[in-house]
Amino acid sequence: MTRPMEIETDYLVVGSGAVGLAFADTLLTESDARITIVDRHGKPGGHWNDAYSFVTLHQPSAFYGVNSLPLGSGLKDTHGLNAGLYELASGAEVCGYFDTVMRQRLLASGRVDYYPMTDYRGEGRMVSLLSGAETRVQVRRKTVDATWFGTSVPSTHTPAFTVAEGVRLATPNALPHLAQSGGPVPDRYVILGAGKTAMDVGVWLIGAGVPADRITWVRPRESWLLNRLCTQPGEEFFHDSIGAQARAYEAFATAPTADALFEQLEAAGNMLRIDPTIRPQMFHYATVSAGEVEVLRRITDVIRHGRVQAIEAGGLRFDSVFVPVGEGALYIDCTASAVTRRPSAPVFDGDRITLQMIRMPAPTFSAALAAWVEVHIEDEARRNELCTPCPLPDTLADYPQTELANLRNQLVWSSEPDLRRWIRDSRLDGFGKVARAVTPDQTDRMAVLTTLRDRAWPAAANLQRLAGLATGGAAT
Repeated sequence: MTRPMEIETDYLVVGSGAVGLAFADTLLTESDARITIVDRHGKPGGHWNDAYSFVTLHQPSAFYGVNSLPLGSGLKDTHGLNAGLYELASGAEVCGYFDTVMRQRLLASGRVDYYPMTDYRGEGRMVSLLSGAETRVQVRRKTVDATWFGTSVPSTHTPAFTVAEGVRLATPNALPHLAQSGGPVPDRYVILGAGKTAMDVGVWLIGAGVPADRITWVRPRESWLLNRLCTQPGEEFFHDSIGAQARAYEAFATAPTADALFEQLEAAGNMLRIDPTIRPQMFHYATVSAGEVEVLRRITDVIRHGRVQAIEAGGLRFDSVFVPVGEGALYIDCTASAVTRRPSAPVFDGDRITLQMIRMPAPTFSAALAAWVEVHIEDEARRNELCTPCPLPDTLADYPQTELANLRNQLVWSSEPDLRRWIRDSRLDGFGKVARAVTPDQTDRMAVLTTLRDRAWPAAANLQRLAGLATGGAAT
């Protein structure tokens, strides 16, 4: 029997997706630690390796990736549905970027070891998925769990519905290759799911020439959507981005209910919805342009009977109804949950770090900030105070608690001067730079910053009240 190989490291990072790499990158900058990264994928990038080819970031490339290396060119798109806004990296670009981060930044440091195609079994056991060889790792400091979000994409998840024999079911990954599959051209395309993946598929199908009247969309719930115009870096977008934050604070401070909060945010231009006649029931921070919404509104054959229970030869089975669909249909599974929702845990817990969202929706900024705190803050209670997880919202009633956590974290960060300076210099915190560039003679912009300052406390107080209404008690 072959004896397991044994290695030592200061930090064992489980997961080489965006979160794990962002943590490792900042840890490398801020300390002299040795780092070992283990991942089941063959290349860094996590779920991006499994995503469909036409996927892009929701928000500008400027806010994504690791702190030490910019993603993208910093240019604006000149055509398409994102025209006039800052570029969105494609899935291929993101994968290439993370490969560069691993090769030219992490491994080139001489302090990082990388084990791809390897399963971490706990208790310091790593097993190669190709050879079965086991490696034992002695962790001198901490094990870092960068897999907490449990990201799922259509190509790797198992559908929750049954599928009859002979039914054509595909994931978005297969769509660009339909012509090579040899099958007949579908009479109808049926999109299953209401999230951002389903929206991407709808936009892609219409952009690829499929008439909107040949698309059916199963939307169990409607979603509120962030207006991408409000997420733009650069001083020229000050009133769209920083102004959007001020408008949000006003809504946070005054909304009587969670439903009313979203309606106020829509009226302010911060939120969008696909069907203006239906009040959405969920919010997952999906971000779109107004142009994408206009395209999606062209799909008018929408089924709203809840989640699909079965795809049968003649159509779709729901809990209480059967909806006929032509036999020549292609069903496209977009039902994977992007992020697993689970109760939060302490980010810092003895010899374990569990990376979570401490600014929503900014996973890489959150991971990088946690790495800075790990290196520079000694007291564990203070570490956790600085890194309080933000709950992931699902329903509208969840949203006030999430934004309350964002506000509280921002407040506690401002009380730590060294951390405040790190945030100021972080490329992953683009909005702060835009706000700091305002000069006293720019009176219209100064007024926006004054609103942000003056409405912060009223916003926190009302968000706490709204969160308490959702939980039946005081918000935490």
